[in-house]
Amino acid sequence: MYILGIESSCDETSAAVVSMNENGERRILSNIVASQIEIHRLYGGVVPEIASRAHIEAISNVTNEALSEAGVSLLDIGCVAVTSHPGLIGALLVGVNFAKSLAFSNKIPLVAVNHVKAHVAAAYLEDPALEPPFLALVVSGGHTSIYSVENYTDFCEIGATRDDAAGEAFDKIGRVIGMPYPAGAAMDKLAYEGDAKAIKLPSPALLGDTLDFSFSGLKTAALNYINSERQKGNEPNAADLTASYTATIVDAIVKKIDASISKTGAKTLVLAGGVAANSHIRKALDTLCEKRNVKFCKPRLSLCSDNAAMVAAAGYFEYLKGNFADTSLNASASDDGN
Repeated sequence: MYILGIESSCDETSAAVVSMNENGERRILSNIVASQIEIHRLYGGVVPEIASRAHIEAISNVTNEALSEAGVSLLDIGCVAVTSHPGLIGALLVGVNFAKSLAFSNKIPLVAVNHVKAHVAAAYLEDPALEPPFLALVVSGGHTSIYSVENYTDFCEIGATRDDAAGEAFDKIGRVIGMPYPAGAAMDKLAYEGDAKAIKLPSPALLGDTLDFSFSGLKTAALNYINSERQKGNEPNAADLTASYTATIVDAIVKKIDASISKTGAKTLVLAGGVAANSHIRKALDTLCEKRNVKFCKPRLSLCSDNAAMVAAAGYFEYLKGNFADTSLNASASDDGN
């Protein structure tokens, strides 16, 4: 069947058509993304009101382009899947209301999709043989969470950040040392030029019998180092700081994933989310999984950032389970949809 996915949870307006069936077909026919990065770069981060207005301007054209590129019409669509939570509430409302109107005016079933589950579902498009159960790490600007994925629609969170997320931690320090928004890609590249042992920073991996993280202390330590150097009249070595900062985050993630594998006995690890594009994290987890004899599934870079193909993939499994939405569907900023 053909699933039309709609994504508008933050600063990308996206529509995609994905073909999936019970025989294992998982094909992306189109995946159109209208990015707002250049708009928000002026402000050093996403401005929710501006993001919402940009979604309104783009969503109709993006959807028409997705249908056209896929070579299908609304008459061919078997399900409309839309991100309903979590995310920026104003941005989500644009996608939810558009999808509701489109679905019910054309008598197409509608399903609501959790944005975090959608990131994990991107792995199904990358690896058609992938199936639960498995361990999933979602790393993004708003999430750093470890899930035991029991089946296609049911997740159990076994570890998470207690404050800031890894993506936010990268962006904050990147901005302070002068990198343009979003700072993740630039920091990824610069980290290869510095000494990862030059600056000692506290680990975000919490001590004790927990799989949780805390990135606030790491951010504070890095900011204190930067301010201390500048007060002395020195500009911090950006490459060394970035290398040390990146290595500290990567080491913490590897430590908790290693513990998660031991605790759950997982045989497969899925990496997902925007920060899953970080080459240092990908390489370190690749090494860990090879050492632990665990299959490692990491989506291509275009499927790591927010996109509607992953929403369509997640929506397909909600459709199979009969989790249909009606006209009362609303958006929610929270993870639980409330």
